[in-house]
Amino acid sequence: MVLLFPFPSHNASLSFSLTTSNLKLTAAPLPPLLSLPLPLRQTLLRKSNTKCDAVADIKPVPPLEEDHQVLVGPATEEERRGERVVADYDWTEEWYPLYLTQNVPDDAPLGLTVFDKHIVLYRDAEGHPRCYEDRCPHRLAKLSEGQLIDGRLECLYHGWQFEGNGKCVKIPQLPGDARIPRSACLRTYEVRDSQGVVWVWMSQKTPPNIDKIPWFENFARPGFQDTSTTHELPYDHSILLENLMDPAHIPISHDRTDWTAKREDAQPLGFEVTERTDRGFAGWWGKAKDQPLPNFLRFEAPCVLQNNRELVDENGEKHYFTGLFLCRPTGQGKSMVIVRFGGTKRSPLSKLFPQWYFHQNAGKVFEQDMGFLSSQNEYLMKSKVPTKELYLNLKSSDTFVAEYRKWMDKVGHGMPYHFGHSTISLPKEPAVVEHAPAGLVAGVSASSPAKGGIGTMHAPNLANRYFRHVIHCKGCRTVIKAFQVWKNALTAAALALTALAILATGRQWKALLLVLATLCSAGVYGCSTAIALNTTNFIRIHRRL
Repeated sequence: MVLLFPFPSHNASLSFSLTTSNLKLTAAPLPPLLSLPLPLRQTLLRKSNTKCDAVADIKPVPPLEEDHQVLVGPATEEERRGERVVADYDWTEEWYPLYLTQNVPDDAPLGLTVFDKHIVLYRDAEGHPRCYEDRCPHRLAKLSEGQLIDGRLECLYHGWQFEGNGKCVKIPQLPGDARIPRSACLRTYEVRDSQGVVWVWMSQKTPPNIDKIPWFENFARPGFQDTSTTHELPYDHSILLENLMDPAHIPISHDRTDWTAKREDAQPLGFEVTERTDRGFAGWWGKAKDQPLPNFLRFEAPCVLQNNRELVDENGEKHYFTGLFLCRPTGQGKSMVIVRFGGTKRSPLSKLFPQWYFHQNAGKVFEQDMGFLSSQNEYLMKSKVPTKELYLNLKSSDTFVAEYRKWMDKVGHGMPYHFGHSTISLPKEPAVVEHAPAGLVAGVSASSPAKGGIGTMHAPNLANRYFRHVIHCKGCRTVIKAFQVWKNALTAAALALTALAILATGRQWKALLLVLATLCSAGVYGCSTAIALNTTNFIRIHRRL
């Protein structure tokens, strides 16, 4: 799976935080720090701790000549002239991926977010997806905490029920001769099911533009099969996207995760950006020595990243492979990604493994990146400066990362907040932390196979793989419950067989019963291992615990 899997970005302690275009090197001593603005003091302190001989005076230091050869530089004529290109953009006038269609529950509402907008998704009596603002008009209770009654969404606070286009159809406390107020209706959002994904149009002012729903050609090809997973992650969707655009980190961060990633394979990569539009960019990449470059990457606003590759077999037949990442912003410092890997030809080896094995491996891959991506997110929020002041983007690894941040310079004005290459806009409101579990989290934390006790693997916690993936995946939930049932049954059988072996008088009977008890114990161990694979976070063994 890692052949097309995520890729992180690279922070650097050496940074230039000044923006004037007159640049020079100086060997003069540092000016008195207390007389300088705070951002400049921080930058000079960082530089004083590096091994560079030259230091910056009040103007930024240009890269040395040899740095120009390895660092990403201006890519367009406008950028070379220092001109900023601004495109029309409104983040609400977009389709956002909500959920895999197969995982939308039939028996309960699902609470989700897009940036800071809380919405509730459910299936009506006919099985059609419906989406509303996640607030009851009565007293603002979360509808995702409610339940479904005959295909209607019921608020569990006072039992108000809603259906179809958000119309309130029942208020238990209303007198029999009274009519339901017309104002007791919900704000609705348009949703569409396309190629196995439910998409939501977030604008309340502009009618949905069906032409903007992404269409993935490879997924429509005959014989195309994919493995799809969903993961919640504790860092911003822009961090997630640039991580997925960075193939250079795979050999290092995901070393030996499977047979495709080895740290000794880390090497310079080649990149060629062939398209730049107001809605994203596209280009080729691969090992620098491989020409032509074999992999094609496309980023399409606001959430879609796909990696495509075409191979021709010995019979001259062409096969298509895609790694698709649908990245939804779920709030400050949070995101959700739908990962879909597939192709028109599958490796015979992959058929030997169950689907849950690939799902847990995907969780492991994200956990290998999670620590430094979360800390990167925190650093960006605290620094409050554009990424060009913080990153050292190499031509041989970070070209797409720089391209993505430059794209955000074009459209960031139309987002709730953004961190671009040379521009930023900070969130207007601080992040809201909900201490009580809500929606689906509350439902799962109070149900089998555990009761959601604090300290258990099922306690609501996004640092926990169970709540980042398993609650969003019907298949993995079913598998874990099945393994739990088998584990309990085999444990009981092992105890019973051991007791019978103690009571048995014949030596042959004792031996047979003990062998059977041992096999049952081995089965218990196997079930426990499978449960742990699906619910336990990956931890690097070089870390001290």
